[in-house]
Amino acid sequence: MGDRRKRVKQTRSLEERMAEQAIKLKERASHLPAGAEREGLLKRVRIAETGAHLSDWLTSPGLQPPK
Repeated sequence: MGDRRKRVKQTRSLEERMAEQAIKLKERASHLPAGAEREGLLKRVRIAETGAHLSDWLTSPGLQPPK
């Protein structure tokens, strides 16, 4: 049979991990000159921030299922 995949128990929420990634990417981008690499990092920042907001919204108690 094949190798078993290792499972990792996450200790922090998805929102926290994505927000931290966005902060780190912003820091890296701030040290780069304007150009494609910097724009790529800033795009990843926007994606991470959007993902964190969506995940937070989906798990909010105010979200009601359709009737």
